[in-house]
Amino acid sequence: MTNDKANILVVDDTPDNLRLLSAILTDQGYRVRKALNGQTALKTVRTVPPDLILLDINMPEMNGYEVCQELKADHQTQEIPIIFISALDDVLDKVKAFKVGGIDYITKPFQAEEVIARIDNQLTIRQLQKQLQSQNDLLRQEQEKSERLLLNILPKSIVTQLKEEQNAIAEQFDEATFLFADLVGFTGLSAPMTPEEVVKLLNEIFSTFDQIVERQGLEKIRTIGDSYFVAGGLPVRREDHAEAIANMALEMQEKISRFQWSNGESIKLRIGINTGGPVVAAVIGIKKFAYDVWGDTVNIASRMESQGVPGKIQVTAATYEILQDKYLFEQRGEISVKGRGEMTTYWLLERKSK
Repeated sequence: MTNDKANILVVDDTPDNLRLLSAILTDQGYRVRKALNGQTALKTVRTVPPDLILLDINMPEMNGYEVCQELKADHQTQEIPIIFISALDDVLDKVKAFKVGGIDYITKPFQAEEVIARIDNQLTIRQLQKQLQSQNDLLRQEQEKSERLLLNILPKSIVTQLKEEQNAIAEQFDEATFLFADLVGFTGLSAPMTPEEVVKLLNEIFSTFDQIVERQGLEKIRTIGDSYFVAGGLPVRREDHAEAIANMALEMQEKISRFQWSNGESIKLRIGINTGGPVVAAVIGIKKFAYDVWGDTVNIASRMESQGVPGKIQVTAATYEILQDKYLFEQRGEISVKGRGEMTTYWLLERKSK
């Protein structure tokens, strides 16, 4: 802070001292305001806060210690540096000045050079503190921005773990529910569209799904092309994971009806769900890492989607057993599932009315 921009308040009940200090500071390019007592000083500071205060101690009605204490108790004025300037030369007086919040102490009679040097020094320190605070604020903003980006990639609980440890994070879950969804006929129906139109459409659809994930307290694992993969019950365990996934699937089918291909044809979803375990969820690697899930339960959920029917939600018998009391189903019958042979599956229709 240069002298011609610094605003200094001089507080002293002796007019001659005020005039002398004002003249010394003005000659150095400082802008000076004056106060003859503590109450006037407080009003002046709260009207236009100065960059620094020169404060006398022995004043009638309200002494310098009391003025300093009141200013330091107010969050709007507590950062203003205060230099005491007093005829009191006892060590205890100086100690008290520092205890109430003063940053320096000048003894009267004073030398002009000393006053200027101490003021310049404190203003420089104050300027450096402000610069450091500004840099810290910028750093905090960048850290918050980085964390927001990380939270768009990884679950919050995993981000917390990564902050504490850099090694691979892996956890086994005894039971969870998984949902896979796919836009039916995506390759052919999106062919007439420009790449920009395809990206815009996918973004609108998947952003709608993301909002459902947020509402249901689920975890979006990933999207690959036109497919969408969601987990319930991990990384945060919950008892109602199958119910939450079922609610999401029904809402996804309802929301997708609002979208159309460029030729006016309705967009249809094929959804598959499976419940079971154990599964392992992990973050592996140190670059371009991602949170992913492995296990037979996941593979079967994927098969439920790929071997499903457009516009329907296919679930395994394991999911059906958990949800049959709260949702309406239609038995599809047995289908041949790769790697598992014949499996009985069901169509999830709707939630039962209460």
